[in-house]
Amino acid sequence: MSAPLQLLRNYISGEFVASEQTFPNVSPIDGRILSQVCEADEALVARAVAAAKAAQHGPWGDYSASQRAAVLQRIADAIERRFEDFVAAEVADTGRPVQQARTLDIARGIHNFRTFAELINQAGSECFEMRAADGNDVFSYSVRKPHGVVAIISPWNLPMLLMTWKVAPALACGNSVVIKPSEDSPSTATLLAEVMHEVGLPAGVFNLVHGFGPGSAGEFLTRHPDVDAITFTGESRTGETIMKVAAEGIRDVSFELGGKNAAVVFADCDFDAAVAGVLRSSFTNSGQVCLCSERVYVERPIYERFVAAMKAGAEALKIGYPDEDGVNMGSLISHKHRDKVLGYFELARSEGATLVTGGGVPHFGDARDNGAYVQPTIWTDLGDDARCVREEVFGPVCHIAPFDRDEEVVQRVNDSAYGLATALWTRDLKRAHRLSRRFEVGMVWVNTWFLRDLRTPFGGTRLSGLGREGGRHSLDFYSQITTICVNP
Repeated sequence: MSAPLQLLRNYISGEFVASEQTFPNVSPIDGRILSQVCEADEALVARAVAAAKAAQHGPWGDYSASQRAAVLQRIADAIERRFEDFVAAEVADTGRPVQQARTLDIARGIHNFRTFAELINQAGSECFEMRAADGNDVFSYSVRKPHGVVAIISPWNLPMLLMTWKVAPALACGNSVVIKPSEDSPSTATLLAEVMHEVGLPAGVFNLVHGFGPGSAGEFLTRHPDVDAITFTGESRTGETIMKVAAEGIRDVSFELGGKNAAVVFADCDFDAAVAGVLRSSFTNSGQVCLCSERVYVERPIYERFVAAMKAGAEALKIGYPDEDGVNMGSLISHKHRDKVLGYFELARSEGATLVTGGGVPHFGDARDNGAYVQPTIWTDLGDDARCVREEVFGPVCHIAPFDRDEEVVQRVNDSAYGLATALWTRDLKRAHRLSRRFEVGMVWVNTWFLRDLRTPFGGTRLSGLGREGGRHSLDFYSQITTICVNP
């Protein structure tokens, strides 16, 4: 007899709450049902928001910045104690390699709490002195105050990393939060609720509701009139919908949305480093990172050599079980998403792409054939107006095209509805500085990729998002500033 499936419950006002309606959490590795997830209905979401609002008038509202920082450090310590539990949950939900979960996802989640604990302790305020017409010395200073209730909608591609990237600064600034994680990756959010319970966070400060988007927990949460601010990471179309809803109450929003990012490789680059970097930026997490490079522009003198090296590198990637030695790529998040990616594979063929490598589904001869795997795929010979060059695939794909002049490649990089990130590979730092300023994106990497100092601003333009988070910019979003003018 098999063991009963784990039940992942909502967490509201310091209690784990079940619901009659559940949905399955399906493994993308082999198609097994991992757990049953309690779906929050509108009434449960309303309870969560009410609990978060009430918490602002309880003990949490009197916590100083240093007290909140101490709480964040305790949360980080508690995650660290359950590190392997978080790794296992992240791997099971997403199918990513265990090594990635250990070194990136969970490690970064811990780091997020520690970083914002330090930042809120160091955050100062502005103070200005002036002499009024009557001769009095007038002092004006600013103070940070929480918004109140912050709704956090987090995605499935990097569940722990991106959820904590929002939860940590929101709590640091004194807000209460209601989190709606993706229905495809509910497990680490549930573990985080257990951690919040363990460290004794006051009831209502952290709330978790499971469910879907339209007509479910996501819509119920963003539409609730007592939500004061909304932060969302996910698809651009969903961001547009949330923004319309947020406008009804003139609520603050922060959106980190999609990307159709470019990598630009000049002939003077460190060739081996550029190949390794673009392989990483195209195929990390099976291409399911909003920062991945799906458009690759290579200066013509090294174009053919670069394509050949990318082909060899992609074909050397090992796809398999997350805990296999040497595995570089896991599955996609779900069969539904795989169908979307495979649709782009077919579209590329119809648009006239030359298939360099990949373009299909790997076959294992075991339970993995029930999973959501695809091959790393490289295309060439598509025009800049092809849908596969303009639309975000969000899978392990890239299109490689040659270019001849600096001005040409700047124009082609900027010819996009998105504006999230660009990676530039060159030994000429003068060129790197000059061109980086001209790319219409929120982030430019030079001779690297996915390297972040968490104190720096992060975000995109156009369909890639609205606002900036990171360091002081996170504190600015998750707080409201009041100016106090004193005339003695």
